[in-house]
Amino acid sequence: MDVFNKVSTLKDFVNNCRFSKKSVGFVPTMGALHHGHITLIKKSIQENDITICSIFVNPTQFNNAIDLKHYPVQHEQDKKMLEEAGCSALFLPSVEEMYPMGIEQSQITGFNFGIIEKQLEGAFRPGHFNGVGIVVSKLFHMVNPDKAYFGLKDLQQFLIIRKMTSDLSFGIDVIGVPTVRENDGLAMSSRNLRLTEDERKVAPFIYEVISTMKEKIDHNQAPKEVLDWGIAKFQNNTKFHLEYLEIVDTTTLTKVEDYKKPLSYAIVIAAHLGKVRLIDNLLIE
Repeated sequence: MDVFNKVSTLKDFVNNCRFSKKSVGFVPTMGALHHGHITLIKKSIQENDITICSIFVNPTQFNNAIDLKHYPVQHEQDKKMLEEAGCSALFLPSVEEMYPMGIEQSQITGFNFGIIEKQLEGAFRPGHFNGVGIVVSKLFHMVNPDKAYFGLKDLQQFLIIRKMTSDLSFGIDVIGVPTVRENDGLAMSSRNLRLTEDERKVAPFIYEVISTMKEKIDHNQAPKEVLDWGIAKFQNNTKFHLEYLEIVDTTTLTKVEDYKKPLSYAIVIAAHLGKVRLIDNLLIE
C-alpha cells in the first residue's frame, strides 16, 4: 500500500491511475478505523481498480475543542488494517498540508445545504456541516475519484455530501453503505473507543430502543405515539442524556407527522453516555 502525505504526490499517483485508465474509489475517514470502515474499503475494492483511503481529523468540523482533542488517533493500527484489507493507497496529510494558508484563512462560509443542514446535527453542532463541506470538497478535488463511499450511520452527513456533490457538479458517484454493528447492536464508531467498560455494556440500549420503535412503526403505530414511547425510555434511563430522538423523512430530515407513501423515513438519535456523544439511525422503507 502506498502512503502519501503530500497533495502533490497523491495527485501524481492519481494521474498515473487515470493514464492507465484505472477506475478510482475513495473512502474518506478520520481514522481510528473499525470494521465499518473496512466494509467501505472492501466495497470500493469490489467496484474499482484502485481504492484510496484518507485519514484526516478535520478541525473545521469540530465545534467542541475537547472533542477534537480527545478524538482517537492510531495511525499504525489503521495502516495495518488497510493493508490487510487490500487498500491501494493511503492519504495521510497534516493540518498544514490540508490548510496551507491556515484554518481561519481557509474557512468558507458560503456552503448552503438548505433545510437538510438545519435539522438534527446541524441544530446542535453549528458550523459542523460547513466544515464537512470544506474538507470533503477539498479531498474530492485532490483525489478526483469515480466513486466515494460513506457509512449511513452518519445519515445526515451522507445526504449533505450527496447534495454538495450534485450542486457542485463533481461527477462523483456518492455511495451510502449500511451501518455495521457490533454483535450486541451498537453501531460501530471510532468514538466507542472512548467509552468506559461499564458504559460500553449499556451503550446497546440505544439500538434496543430504536429497533423496538421500528417494530412499532412496522405495525402502523402513529409517529407521535412511537416517539413518545422512545423518549420515555430514555427519560427513565439516567445513564443517558438524550440530545434528540426523531422520526424524519429522508428527503428533508424534517419531523414526520404522518406516514405518506412512497417517502422513506428514518429514526434518528443522538445521546450522550458519559463524556461520549453517540449517534445512530434506522431506515424505514
